[in-house]
Amino acid sequence: MKKILTYGTYDLITPGHIALLKAAKEMGDYLIVGVSTDEFNIIKHKRSYLSYEERCFIIESLKYVDEIIPEHDWNQKIDDIKNNNIDVIVMGGDWRDDERFESLKEYCEVAYIDRIEPWSSTNFRKHVNDYVENIESNI
Repeated sequence: MKKILTYGTYDLITPGHIALLKAAKEMGDYLIVGVSTDEFNIIKHKRSYLSYEERCFIIESLKYVDEIIPEHDWNQKIDDIKNNNIDVIVMGGDWRDDERFESLKEYCEVAYIDRIEPWSSTNFRKHVNDYVENIESNI
């Protein structure tokens, strides 16, 4: 069985997230998704609209996902690869050439999926923030 691993916060789910998970699943037989915990998001200076539990609830409902594990920190990836017998780590193309993932090639294959335009969770988050600010300013 070929096992695939990917990581993400998965806060505001876009078609781009779904496309990445679908492509990752097509690379193997079993897809494990590491979902960033709320505590790790604080370390990464990320703010989530949904809690870790809510994000996991959404991700585990997707047909491409076989298992979820918590992503607690940057340094757990080697242990995750070894403990789960991972064959391929799949990440979005914006992580290409990042040493945190390139260094994992010693342990498994590392593959990158390019973003499907126009779906960027960063841009989507900006639109949501603008929308919320507009509502709050009219209250």
